[in-house]
Amino acid sequence: MLTQRRQFLVWAVSAIVGIWAVAWGGDRYLESRKVTAEKVRLYVQTLDFSKLAGVERAGALKNLENKLNALSYEERQQLRFERFMKNLFPLMSDDEKAAFIEATLPAGFKQTIDAFEKLPEDKRHKAVDDAIKHLRVTANAGENLPNGTNGPPPISLQLEAEIRTIGLKTFYSQSSAQTKAEVAPFLEEMQRQMESGRLMR
Repeated sequence: MLTQRRQFLVWAVSAIVGIWAVAWGGDRYLESRKVTAEKVRLYVQTLDFSKLAGVERAGALKNLENKLNALSYEERQQLRFERFMKNLFPLMSDDEKAAFIEATLPAGFKQTIDAFEKLPEDKRHKAVDDAIKHLRVTANAGENLPNGTNGPPPISLQLEAEIRTIGLKTFYSQSSAQTKAEVAPFLEEMQRQMESGRLMR
């Protein structure tokens, strides 16, 4: 009887250890597959884009788009503030730039622009102010600057003035891929604000 009990205990402990090992291994595997800002940064740094052509080039861009889209809003903004594409973007053709921007803007962005354009002028003005203010605070925090410090503006004053004057929809439709890349953090922050419903309250 004692031997049977001992065998059962050995079996139970072995089963628990086995389950724990499988769970730990699965967790480590999933963690290794998780896309992070650091992994995207490393991928861009090691990508020798100038030597790629055809299917390989398109595949590398698609891979980068998928990695960027898998990141959280905060990580995407962090990378955009770092201008992580500053060496890669100039190597792209105009068509590649346009496709990359379209593929990496959040889903439903066009609907966000339409909804923004329907807001009263005072709410549109407030939305632009709030987006720029939030981006400035986020950028300053990322650079370890005190909130009162004037870091670099999230978008240039000229582009901000254009958005205010001609409207977001017209600005977006008339902008080059390069300009869209420059204002991508602002565009994502605008969408985040619209989706949060703060402007509707």
